[in-house]
Amino acid sequence: MIEWSLFIDSWPSYAAGLWVTLQLTVLSLGAGLVLAIPLAVGRVSARRWVALPVWAYTYFFRGTPMLVQLLLMYYGMGQFEWVQAQWADGSRFWLIFREPYGCALVTFALNTAAYTTEILAGALRATPHGEIEAARACGMSRPTMLRRILLPGALRRALPAYSNEVIFMLHGTAIASTVTLVDLTGAARNAYSQFFAPFEAFVFAGLIYLCITFALVGLFRVAERRWLAHLQPRKALRRAA
Repeated sequence: MIEWSLFIDSWPSYAAGLWVTLQLTVLSLGAGLVLAIPLAVGRVSARRWVALPVWAYTYFFRGTPMLVQLLLMYYGMGQFEWVQAQWADGSRFWLIFREPYGCALVTFALNTAAYTTEILAGALRATPHGEIEAARACGMSRPTMLRRILLPGALRRALPAYSNEVIFMLHGTAIASTVTLVDLTGAARNAYSQFFAPFEAFVFAGLIYLCITFALVGLFRVAERRWLAHLQPRKALRRAA
């Protein structure tokens, strides 16, 4: 029999873990998006010396498990001499890698930046050629074209694919508990070890993840109706036909 009363007893721990999970998700997605915009521009550049380093970066982070990346960041960064020098000098840079929260945040941000870079790069490549020709006809420079035409259009077109990345990032933060962070999954592990009820402990965590996912899906649907409204008339005509 499922003992649902355990959820009430362990709710403060779940609430604290949920707050850590939301922090990691929001901060990593924000930092990853800021990094991905210039990287996506470099990814589609015709200059190979610009595009190849970005390709290598995205290939590494998309080709290796995020858990391995997190463990390398948490256990391996202290092996480098330049990191040890930062610690010896008392630099604030060392504070990022001294705590598991900083290691997890940097890892998640770099990982989601790699995926978002490829999403935005694909959206940039899908820009209609007529829009580019119209911008050139108006005498726009390359930076002006990027700011007014290419990036706004790419961000709108990338919205459906980016919504999947946001949900994947939310679920991916569950591995933060492997480096001693008490996130939502870590709170479930603590409840399991305290009450010896693994089913209830992880079912509660899964239900919370499910509710957040439904909320994110609803928000992105509203955003798509707002910023992809130009696609709605076509759907209405197809339904009428």
